[in-house]
Amino acid sequence: MDGNGRWATQRNKYRTSGHKAGVKSVRRTIRQASKLGIKWLTLFAFSSENWSRPKKEVSMLMELFTRALKKEVPELHKNGVRLDFIGDLSRFSDGLRRRMQQVAALTENNNKMVLTIAVNYGGRWDIMQASQKLALSIQHNEVNGDEVTEEVFSRFLSMSHAPNPDLLIRTGGDMRISNFLLWQMAYAELFFTPVLWPDFDEACLNNALENFKQRERRFGKIPNQIKEAK
Repeated sequence: MDGNGRWATQRNKYRTSGHKAGVKSVRRTIRQASKLGIKWLTLFAFSSENWSRPKKEVSMLMELFTRALKKEVPELHKNGVRLDFIGDLSRFSDGLRRRMQQVAALTENNNKMVLTIAVNYGGRWDIMQASQKLALSIQHNEVNGDEVTEEVFSRFLSMSHAPNPDLLIRTGGDMRISNFLLWQMAYAELFFTPVLWPDFDEACLNNALENFKQRERRFGKIPNQIKEAK
């Protein structure tokens, strides 16, 4: 969800105004995705690299995240949305971690949509922590090291609760995935748009999905094999 700061700068506003406007786009996107029947939605809210931003901005982002959890969760819960959080949560305050745990517990039985929020997350960190957990499991004889497959390794990743992404949408014009779900994105379709995140609306999401529908997903096969499978 990129472009909050630039959106604010273009309007001669503080960057914090862009982040606040971005929350509205989050709300619109979740509602539209739910309306369209999308079962899995993952939002990259705060990367492990974002700590290097000015302290005042980081502090404001933490405050905004806390307020958004308090304000938005009741409606999400009411509408059958389950919330999960991935990332290295140890760096957050005790109060914020408890709030995330409470939200996850409150919504764990909801099944209309699984909304995963990635906070203090990085794809390289995810692969590293999965490798460490796998190594410990082998050491404790819980996993046979000679039988480790991609499927076995995937069980230790943060997104083990979800299918691999079909589509990655990045706003703001940059054409890179910026350390997001590196393992899981192996065969995802990528959609880049110059639209800044606070301006991303229902029409923008629909446009990305229409574009996705035109893609031929081959997963290493040739077109004839895809046609025969149909």
